[in-house]
Amino acid sequence: QVQLVESGGGSVQAGGSLTLSCAASGYTNANLCIGWFREVPGKERVGIAAMPTGGDDPYYAASVKGRFTISRDNAKNTVNLQMNSLKPEDTAIYYCASRVTSGVSRYCSARSAERFTSWGQGTQVTVSS
Repeated sequence: QVQLVESGGGSVQAGGSLTLSCAASGYTNANLCIGWFREVPGKERVGIAAMPTGGDDPYYAASVKGRFTISRDNAKNTVNLQMNSLKPEDTAIYYCASRVTSGVSRYCSARSAERFTSWGQGTQVTVSS
């Protein structure tokens, strides 16, 4: 069972930056897709970025492309989400999640939250105008 712990959330003014980190543990020799999702109360959870543990081709949702960057640090078993040019509409609870991929993948997406089987506890990001 993969365990995921997010950190780095907080409050920032519009135009500012935050970096979220997802620490993963409990897996050995598994090929994973690590995704970042966000959820606003009353709305569905939406995938915004993803990257496989064995590849370098990231997935971004259109709403964050060009502003957010997902990166992987295999030595620390973390996947980070650098968020720049933040907007009030980025306010949400941010979750990282993982799913096992079949073999080594260069790319994976976060379009379907239901495919992800392990979830972190979430971290709040608040962007004020």
